[in-house]
Amino acid sequence: MQTNARILIAGHTGLAGSALVRALEGRGYQNLLRCSSTELDLTEQAGVRAFFQRERPEYVLMAAGRCGGILANTRAPAEFIYDNIAIQSNVIHAAYEAGVTKLLYLACSCVYPRECPQPINEDQIFAGPMEPTSEPFSIAKQAGIVMCRAYNAQYGTNFISVVPATLYGPNDNFDPESSHFLSGLIVKFHQAARENLPTVALWGSGSPERELLYVDDFADAALFLMHGYRGNEHLNIGTGRGITIREAAEAVKRVSNFQGEIAWDTTRPDGAPRKVLDSTRINALGWQARTRFEDGLRATYAWYLDQVASPAQT
Repeated sequence: MQTNARILIAGHTGLAGSALVRALEGRGYQNLLRCSSTELDLTEQAGVRAFFQRERPEYVLMAAGRCGGILANTRAPAEFIYDNIAIQSNVIHAAYEAGVTKLLYLACSCVYPRECPQPINEDQIFAGPMEPTSEPFSIAKQAGIVMCRAYNAQYGTNFISVVPATLYGPNDNFDPESSHFLSGLIVKFHQAARENLPTVALWGSGSPERELLYVDDFADAALFLMHGYRGNEHLNIGTGRGITIREAAEAVKRVSNFQGEIAWDTTRPDGAPRKVLDSTRINALGWQARTRFEDGLRATYAWYLDQVASPAQT
């Protein structure tokens, strides 16, 4: 991509999208196209098509969509499957119609079955049943990957798909009702520390293992692939290292300076027992994650204190 190319970041205000903006601007890209959900509803086909025909982006980074943790998925499964299928269908089709040179579609690790060999390689995507708590969302994200393949096969487009490990970092969603687990932990422990509570209650056993990827590392990988990868198969993006929910909770406890105890509610669901990606393929292309979890966590907590927590809480 030339630095003067017209690049659309769909979902630029979210965790992944804002990291892509930072990465592009840090590399000298200035012709970035952005549109908030109040300006353009990506679930509405006519508006999306009109936007693409008017703005004519040359490249698209597709990071828009509805996402959330177990609680959000179980409360609104219809919205998770409808919104995500509508958004990705509208953007991908409009990109084809507008002659976009290259598109990167962001999926997530829940596209893989609940039970599959670990670490998970790209070939496992349709190897078994999905995790029930996120099945509608998972199937929607699978559909996006297949859609990119289908457009490449039929129309000769250059639409690539990536599956990152669980992302965290600045501009994450810290709403307790819809956040992923790490940002939810940050809120819980921060509030408990400030109120000097004796315990923090957490769902499940703490035993499930997750792979966490600092969002700026994801953005670096995405731009790396936009420059150097063309292929029909999606690629995993991760660190190759897992961390249990319990270990993550202990790390957040340290960073937030919470002095109490952690109480695990084993009547609540754990979700998938282990999700660690095999990133051998992207590593073989020359990319590696660089940010240590503790470093990324401290940067995320500092951003939370500065941008989200009220002055009275800090």
